[in-house]
Amino acid sequence: MKKELTDLDKDRIIEMAWEDRTTFDSILLQFGLKEQEVIELMRMEMKPSSFRMWRERVQGRKTKHEKLRSFEKGRFKCSRQRQINNNKISKR
Repeated sequence: MKKELTDLDKDRIIEMAWEDRTTFDSILLQFGLKEQEVIELMRMEMKPSSFRMWRERVQGRKTKHEKLRSFEKGRFKCSRQRQINNNKISKR
């Protein structure tokens, strides 16, 4: 990893990676981590069985990749959006 992440940053990245509609591009924009770096972080921070479950879940999922999404305008806003702390781009 290029930059040193705090535990809070790691927790937020993991949360974003588990969310179906949060793209890897959003994680790159907010934290500067490419998709492969997110995968490496998930592998290091999770139990092996949890990592395998996550990989199965996100592989080929169109909503995790900005360019593969079928909609062009608008975005999904989680009902918990206001409750999520340390989301640097939530008020866009």
